[in-house]
Amino acid sequence: MLIRPLKPVDAQTYRSLMLAAYSAHPDAFTSTTHEREKKPLAWWQARLSDAPQPHSVVLGAHDDQGKLCAVVGVSFKSQEKTRHKATLFGLYVVEAHRGQGLARQLVEQALLLASNRNGLKLMQLTVSETNPAAIALYQSCGFKQFGIEPMAIAFNGHYLSKIHMACVIA
Repeated sequence: MLIRPLKPVDAQTYRSLMLAAYSAHPDAFTSTTHEREKKPLAWWQARLSDAPQPHSVVLGAHDDQGKLCAVVGVSFKSQEKTRHKATLFGLYVVEAHRGQGLARQLVEQALLLASNRNGLKLMQLTVSETNPAAIALYQSCGFKQFGIEPMAIAFNGHYLSKIHMACVIA
């Protein structure tokens, strides 16, 4: 697998993958397919900035045929008092590539990316309470729970809590 930062030229492929993720696992994401499919391609391209110090970076894993099969994003804070923190978002691995350690590789690459950013000390994330595999993955990568947000998302007529986790960047 080739893991690399996605660029604006990858926006259409990234958009397609994430729309599939939102549809397949609506309880895992706070965004819906309907909300995100309305976003113009420029919105997706902005997420994939190739600037020297971008606001966010999305890492993509490509299979042997060059097809995008997994992603994870890192968003960096810009405010003076919070720029020591980053947020991990949008981890998704297509079903055909699950169980091969790809999610772990992406999280580890995201942590490495963060450790190379000047002044970054903490990576945070939220994960749905209904996703024990993701919770276990994050814990095994050094993330620790620091809170639970009750009723974080409304889903199919009920509410799901989100677990807040953080990892200190060495």
